[in-house]
Order: sequence, then structure tokens, then C-alpha cells
Amino acid sequence: MFDLEAAASDAINVAMRLHRDLGAGLLESVYEVVMAAKLTEMGYKVERQRPVAIEFEGLRFDAAFRVDLVVGDRLLIELKSVERLNAAHAKQLLTYLKLTRQPLGLLINFGGETLKEGLKRIVSGYTPLAPSRLRVNQLHGD
Repeated sequence: MFDLEAAASDAINVAMRLHRDLGAGLLESVYEVVMAAKLTEMGYKVERQRPVAIEFEGLRFDAAFRVDLVVGDRLLIELKSVERLNAAHAKQLLTYLKLTRQPLGLLINFGGETLKEGLKRIVSGYTPLAPSRLRVNQLHGD
């Protein structure tokens, strides 16, 4: 079974290493290809640039949007390489979550001096049992 919180934690760890080792300000596509490769190497199914369709009043528009990364068919990751995130970036990912009916996304900005201010968890109807760092010693079935 896919562990959404573990995948989010792994993605954040990969992003932190990328930001530390490659630095800030490269093109989004560079971070995207490297993150996808590292997460795949860790055993995750990763899709790059997954199309998202929208429907409105009986009309369907295929590939109206594209999500940068989708991990395990559940975790959406939107990457940016801008000086600072703004509210529109979070709204963009929240829209993707709603359109795909997925619960959790990560908004990661590689453009800032540190990754800390450029990392946001965006949720859509999702309440985790506990933060990933607190789940390490939990027994299955508890």
C-alpha cells in the first residue's frame, strides 16, 4: 500500500539535498528531472508533466493543465524556481488537487536562498494521522 506521508517526506528530503547540492535558481525543468530520477531510484512510480483535464457544463478540455510531478498516483508536486512564492502558486496546486481529487501536494520553490521558506504542504480534504517525523515508530494497525 502506498504511504502518502512517507512519499511526501522522501520528496522533501530529495528536494533539500537538491537545493543544497545544486543550489538555487536553476530552471524548474532541471529540478524536475533530477527529483523524478531520484524518487524513481527510491522505488516510487513517478510521472512528469501529467496532464490534467477540466470539465465544465458538459465540455471536457484534456490537458488543460500539467502537474510537474505525480508520485505513486497520489502525491502532486509543483516545482518553482522564483525569488519568492506568492498566493497564486499555492492556489494553482490546490486547483490541481481538487481537479485530480487527490489529498496532498507539495509546492517546492528552488529559487530562494534556503528551501525552508520555499516549501509548502497543500491539502485538499486530507488530515494526516500525525506528521511524518512522528510516525516512524508507529505499529501497523494501531
